[in-house]
Amino acid sequence: MTAPITVDESTFESEVLNAEKPVLVDFWAPWCGPCRLVSPVVEAIGQSHPGKLATAKVNTDENQQLAMRYSIFSIPTL
Repeated sequence: MTAPITVDESTFESEVLNAEKPVLVDFWAPWCGPCRLVSPVVEAIGQSHPGKLATAKVNTDENQQLAMRYSIFSIPTL
């Protein structure tokens, strides 16, 4: 079982864009109720595809520039 990795502005390129396998990225925030509902689903997707798919989480409150770069205007966004 692999938990989603936490990525930020400094690690997004290496962990997501340059990853060897596809990465499902969950843009979320701690105050977001729907984000709390989506989180276990993202974890389950990663666990059901070990070695084929990675999952990552980006806290949009802490990484606003990264969210803006990818036009994340509402959360959760996958």
